[in-house]
Amino acid sequence: MNKTELVSAIAKKADISKTAAACALDAVMSAITETLAKKDSVVLVGFGSFSTSKRKARTGRDPRSGKAINIPARTVPKFKAGKQLKDAVDKSKK
Repeated sequence: MNKTELVSAIAKKADISKTAAACALDAVMSAITETLAKKDSVVLVGFGSFSTSKRKARTGRDPRSGKAINIPARTVPKFKAGKQLKDAVDKSKK
């Protein structure tokens, strides 16, 4: 499912226009992005948690030349699925 399909699904389920659904989706994604940029986390009970994780600097290999390269430390986003989402995806439990 891409963003356009998601907007259509939101509009249909919430009985709102696609424009309003797109605006709501953009607002949610923006709020999550801004919160993660501040190194805070977003917890949606039952759905999951968005947070950040720090990766240490390390040495890697250039696949073309085989030379060692330095990979700098960075902060990356991560998502951990909640129980309800896991259960909904794993229908073999039902």
